[in-house]
Amino acid sequence: MELKLKLSEVVGKGYKSYWESRHRYRVIVGGRGSKKSTTAALWHIANMIKYRDANTLVIRKIDRTHKDSTFAQLIWAINRLGVGSLWKVKFSPLELILISTGQKILFRGLDDPMSITSITVSSGYLCWVWFEEFFQVTKETDFDMIDLGIRGSMPEPLFKSITGTMNPWNEKHWIKQRFFDKHDSDTFTQITTYKQNEFLGEDDIALFNKMMLQNPRRYKVEGLGEWGTSEGLIYDNWEERLFDKDKLISENPKLQSGFGLDFGYTTDPTAFVCFLIDRDKKEIYIYDEHYQKGMLNNQIADMIKYKGFAKEEIIADSSEPKSIEEIKRNGVLRIKPAAKGRDSVNNGIQFVKQFRLIVHPSCLSTILELNNYSWKDNGAGEKINEPNDDYNHILDALRYGLEKFQREKVIKATKSL
Repeated sequence: MELKLKLSEVVGKGYKSYWESRHRYRVIVGGRGSKKSTTAALWHIANMIKYRDANTLVIRKIDRTHKDSTFAQLIWAINRLGVGSLWKVKFSPLELILISTGQKILFRGLDDPMSITSITVSSGYLCWVWFEEFFQVTKETDFDMIDLGIRGSMPEPLFKSITGTMNPWNEKHWIKQRFFDKHDSDTFTQITTYKQNEFLGEDDIALFNKMMLQNPRRYKVEGLGEWGTSEGLIYDNWEERLFDKDKLISENPKLQSGFGLDFGYTTDPTAFVCFLIDRDKKEIYIYDEHYQKGMLNNQIADMIKYKGFAKEEIIADSSEPKSIEEIKRNGVLRIKPAAKGRDSVNNGIQFVKQFRLIVHPSCLSTILELNNYSWKDNGAGEKINEPNDDYNHILDALRYGLEKFQREKVIKATKSL
């Protein structure tokens, strides 16, 4: 069966080459609103119907993030194509099943590699893989593991293909070096922007125009799809590493807990970060986070209580005393304002730089910010000792949470004089 659809009407312009590509690797890099993810979702639904024995594996770094992203996007694509009656939707586990043939779209996360390496399909062949938020695959070996998993022959007209869709956050990423800096015959790449999305509304365009004027650095990446620069990054003292928080605590009684909160709403997200600090070994373990726009204060309190941290001392952005009081009245009783003060940002950054940051792979927003938080330049290409006010919400929250440890150090040093 093949759907009769007109690309220009359903998908829009700009993706004909991607749609017709049979390359093994197809990597679409672009800014926000460029249709890259919706186009990938439409392609997989349309071609699952066209190729009767094809199955698809959809991968994100963290398995639980599928439900509100790729899973919802593919259901949207099914409805967009008007083929809802052909598909069965399963929520536990997440699966989309083509009723007439038993073909499946499966969803997995790299946080459970065994569930990927042992994957099998009961009908047909595992032909296609879609990596959404491909940038979050920080280890090339993780990608190679999946790539090896779909080797082997399959009958015509089936073909193997791995699609990656992502924002181009950092030019030093292995994805750029492997797929964009080289020109292999088995690779198709495309850079897209919001300008080729004719379905955007005037309010969406207005947001990009505002970003272009107020934050040209972010606009280059999120608007124009240009690779983010790694030049002038503030933190290079970090690594992504899987660890067991409870095991760390049981093995090291000197570990202390810290919690920080940075407020946001419309433009910026509310950011909450949880960490363990070992001051003797100079290590900070970041193990949990929350990163969300549009949160009211009662929702922030509910989030903290849901995570089980309502009784902990939480240091929050002192610029919003009313928010702190409202959160306290909603049951988070030990929330306190950050001290801040003169040069508190740079002093806090210098304190953080004394430690090795070990970030749990589930803390995706922390990793994103560490890859992008950088020093300003003076217009002549020279960096100055002032950070860009961007990609810093989790990292500001981290500074707030570390204030008490920084103050204790100063007090001890003063007493010893």
